[in-house]
Amino acid sequence: MKNLLLVLIACFALSFNAFAVVNLNTASQAELESVKGIGPSKAKAIIDYRSKSGPFKSVEDLDNVKGFGKKTVDKLRSDITVNGSTPAKAVGKTTIATPAKPDAKPK
Repeated sequence: MKNLLLVLIACFALSFNAFAVVNLNTASQAELESVKGIGPSKAKAIIDYRSKSGPFKSVEDLDNVKGFGKKTVDKLRSDITVNGSTPAKAVGKTTIATPAKPDAKPK
């Protein structure tokens, strides 16, 4: 029963991580890379663009970044924003600890 509870908690944590929205104006490279479809070179291009041109005014501005086109922006639209902050859970990979073995076997 304990293991089932841990699995359910882990599944919830993973699903929450999948729904995190990343802010193009405040996200670090790692946060940007957490979005499916944005790798290291595209994340760097986003950071370089906002450093040079200022903050993104809309998600559509991503179309001005080298490596992004209208189709790519449309695919990413639900995972990115230009408002609010990026939740910490969007960063990195989720690690699930394996439960410790009980001292005694259940009867």
